[in-house]
Amino acid sequence: MAEPEELEEPTPEPVYPVGPEGEIDELADEKGWVVDDLYESASGFVQDICDSLPTSGAGGASRPQWLAESGQLEGDGAAVLTVGVPKLCPEWSKAVKQAVAGKYERWFGDGTYVVSSKPPTAEEAEAGVVTIPPGTYRAKGRMEDCYWERTSKGGEIIDNQFATSAQSITVTIAPSDGQFTAERCEVWKPVK
Repeated sequence: MAEPEELEEPTPEPVYPVGPEGEIDELADEKGWVVDDLYESASGFVQDICDSLPTSGAGGASRPQWLAESGQLEGDGAAVLTVGVPKLCPEWSKAVKQAVAGKYERWFGDGTYVVSSKPPTAEEAEAGVVTIPPGTYRAKGRMEDCYWERTSKGGEIIDNQFATSAQSITVTIAPSDGQFTAERCEVWKPVK
């Protein structure tokens, strides 16, 4: 007597929720986009970014800078966010476009930065080198014991200031400067 043949059950087609979340998930599946395993779906990733953007850059990075420098655009992240953010949080579409294009304003918190108009090489970045382009920057807000200094490539102080109390400090970093250091200051933003 012959064994009955086992029939393979067809894989059920995915069912997507009606609305923007379903549209994002369906497109991600069609394109083969993959998001971090932390998320159940592409729309879950987008929603997390939408929830994070209002507070993400508050500690010293512009919103597009946070997106680009925190790894959110790696892999298929840029594609998923480019499609998903306009659907779930359109107010952040401009930030995503700037981050994906790499054209965004960089802000700088406390630390020591190498003055360079070019980003650090992979080797420098691995060694912890962070660059700041030459230009004029302003730190605004209530600052106590804010110290900043511009130094030559050899480490000699070109200019510095210690402010026991300040509300706004402006510094111009020259292309010939080697480093810029700031401690206990507010975020340095480019002056337009």
